[in-house]
Amino acid sequence: MPFVQPEYQLSRADVDFFVANGYLGPYAAVTPAEMMGIRAKIEATVFKTDGPNPRRPMQSRHMDQPVVYDLVTHPAIIDRIACLFGPDIVIWTTNFWLKNPGGAEIPWHQDINFWPLEPPVNISAWIAIDEVTTENACLQIIPGSHRELLPHTRAPAEMAIHEMVAPTAYDADQAVNIELKPGEFFLFSERLLHRSSKNTSDKRRLGLSIRVTLPVVHIFQNTAHLHPGHTAILAKGKDVMGFNRYAGRPPST
Repeated sequence: MPFVQPEYQLSRADVDFFVANGYLGPYAAVTPAEMMGIRAKIEATVFKTDGPNPRRPMQSRHMDQPVVYDLVTHPAIIDRIACLFGPDIVIWTTNFWLKNPGGAEIPWHQDINFWPLEPPVNISAWIAIDEVTTENACLQIIPGSHRELLPHTRAPAEMAIHEMVAPTAYDADQAVNIELKPGEFFLFSERLLHRSSKNTSDKRRLGLSIRVTLPVVHIFQNTAHLHPGHTAILAKGKDVMGFNRYAGRPPST
């Protein structure tokens, strides 16, 4: 594909695996040593300043923090997604997921149940800022579960999100743990069932999700998930549709 760098080109077998299983990876965007410097900048900026969304301070920090913008637009991520989605790529939102020791369980769910997209097309990249292991609550997925939309029901109050898929709708024995070194990421469909357990370790778990769609998709800005001032990133190619609002790299402070 002429629109991706050769070192990030997916094979036909890779593409077929994603179509069949709903996920792919892990891959390295940056080395663990490089992530140490990125992590320090994130802790000095994202953790200590208000974000663009007054309701969700860890969301959409690509809008105000260059270190986040640079990470989420890394070609190791975007080019691989382009092998699945084509040459025109939109990052519609980003979100940090911080789970400190004792952090609550996130139950099994499909992301598209919550999102303001029409049509509901998305690939997520989940990149590890810290080391992510089974001990500090890595993501678990069920391969192939993206082939069916499942009804969601109210989650118990102790869960970190308010809705979940009913336990009778899936086979938890098929779950796969996605452990990641700092700087590694994996890709998954908006319909893939996933969860993370309570963090029973003494180590923090920090990751960053990058939500990617296409220019033909309408991103509804003034919703419970986003905010009226939200802007996306045209990360690759062009947008001839004009449905959505974009901004470039935020200025360095």
